[in-house]
This record gives sequence, structure tokens and C-alpha cells, in this order.
Amino acid sequence: MSGAPISFEVSELEQAAEVVRRVLPPTPQYAWPKLSCRAGCTVWVKHENHTPTGAFKVRGGLVYLDRLIRAEPKVPGVISATRGNHGQSLSFAAARVGIPATIYVPHGNSPDQNTSIAAFGATVVEFGKDFDEAKHEAHRVAAARRLHFVPSFHRDLVAGVASYALEFFRAVPDLDTVYVGIGMGSGICGLITVRDLLGLKTEIVGVSAAKAPASALSFRAGRPIPTPSALTFADGLATREPHSDAIETICRGAARVVEVGEDSIADAIRIYFDDTHQIAEGAGAAPLAAVLQEKERLAKRNVGVILTGGNIERARLLQVLSGVTPSVS
Repeated sequence: MSGAPISFEVSELEQAAEVVRRVLPPTPQYAWPKLSCRAGCTVWVKHENHTPTGAFKVRGGLVYLDRLIRAEPKVPGVISATRGNHGQSLSFAAARVGIPATIYVPHGNSPDQNTSIAAFGATVVEFGKDFDEAKHEAHRVAAARRLHFVPSFHRDLVAGVASYALEFFRAVPDLDTVYVGIGMGSGICGLITVRDLLGLKTEIVGVSAAKAPASALSFRAGRPIPTPSALTFADGLATREPHSDAIETICRGAARVVEVGEDSIADAIRIYFDDTHQIAEGAGAAPLAAVLQEKERLAKRNVGVILTGGNIERARLLQVLSGVTPSVS
């Protein structure tokens, strides 16, 4: 494998966590009784849907741009690509440090996500049929306009995102297993890194959408395996081209990567609404779908799930709550 595993010293993660804490307090974690009864184990939900952007990625954006401004005080602007939460993160963080942000999204992207990104101050540009096509165009424009391109996976993003893992493991140190969705991989890499630094034995289980299986295929192969499509309604999992450093870290530190189907993700959104009265986006609900899929092996254990975000548009949420699984073509 050509990638290098992500690693940190505790002091560096504490510094990153302090950058995050200046802007947002720790998000809560609750062991919801109805959810635990349904799963047959104690289920602790880490509520990353309770951030200013409604998702965990804001942590990474804050740390990345804090470090960028320190290194390049005169950076003319940043540019990136997203399906939503990464773009909101960068727009939010760029506004705080006073630099312009341009965010590329694929055609057909969630209108709610697009307007949220723009509301934080970024310029939103639609391009391509999916995230990866938008990403390649953003790269091209970055070079042409001499803007700083912010990738979807980077060590500084992981350092920021890892602050939720520090909060979670310190609040509930006796977790047997934690399930987390995998998009580009910052969330699971943060969990693995913090777990190892704290000397815990917690299993980390990654979750991929069966219709966007690049991370699961890469884990099994031990190297990045791109796929021709990523047709899942769980936007945060819709990645075709895995990052080699993320895959290296996941292969070394995850117990397994579980694939969940579209119906199971939709069911998990409904269950979150019924059992906790929380709104979960597809990628945020996928870890719970995996817990219910692996229910028999988790009996009576102490299990964590990362509700990574709640940014699902109203029309799609109403569709899911009515019992319909959204389709993507």
C-alpha cells in the first residue's frame, strides 16, 4: 500500500481540540433507552448533528483553516468540492478567518446543502455528475486562479475531527465497539488515532453503503480500490476514489468495514426519529443500520455510534418517514 497511516501526539490533538472549543462546546452523548432495547445492547449516540453546521466536519474545517492562516497569512482564498458537510465546514471556517471560499458541488446536489454553504458566505459552483468530477474541476480551477485547494482528507482535517473522539472516549471510556460511517475517512481515522493514544481496546467498525462500496472493497484488498459509481442517497458515503492514507489507517486500526443497504439506512433514519426524536441524514444513520445488522454479535455490549450529521433535506426526510427509500441514478 502506498499510503501512510495517520498519527499524532496527544499534545497536538489537545491543541486542535482547543481550536474547536473556542467555537463550539462538546457535543453530547446519550444512551437512549428505546434504541438500546431495540438493539439488544447499550447504544451510546455521539450527537455530531448538534454542531453549528449540523455535522462533525466543522471541527476539521476550523483546525485546517486555523493552521493555514498561520502558515500563509496572505492566502487569497480556498476552494474545494463537496456533497455538503465538508463544504459547510469550510464556508463556516473561512468566514471566521476572513478569507473567501469557493465550493464545487455536483449537479443535482441537495439544494438545502447548497443554500447552507452559501449562507455561511461561500460561492457555490455546480459541476459534474458526482463528487469526484466536481473535485477534479475544483483542482483545475485552484491551479488556474492560484487558490488554496482544501482536500476532503488531510492530516489537519483529521486532527480537528478527532476532537469528537476525545470527547466521546473520555465521557464513555468503556465502549466495546464504535461504529462510524466512512466517506473520505477523516471520522474513522480520528477515532482510531484517539483510541490508540488513550490505550483503549475498543473495536472500531467502519460502515460503507453497499451502493458506494469503495471503502469496504479497499479494506478487504488492503489498498485503495476505486469504483465506477457511488449511487447511494447517503451523500456523505458517496465516494468513488478512496484516499491511500485513510485506507492505510483504516486497514491497520479497524476491526472490519460493514456494508449496509439503502433500505437499512432509510430504516435507521426512521428509527432515530422514533426512538430519539433526532433527525439523521443518511450517512449519519448508517452506523446505526450496521449495529442493527450485527445485532446478534453485540448482545449486552456497550456500543457507540457516531451520528455524524442531520443535514437531510425536507423532501427526502418526508419520503423516508413515509416508508419510502430514496433512489439515486
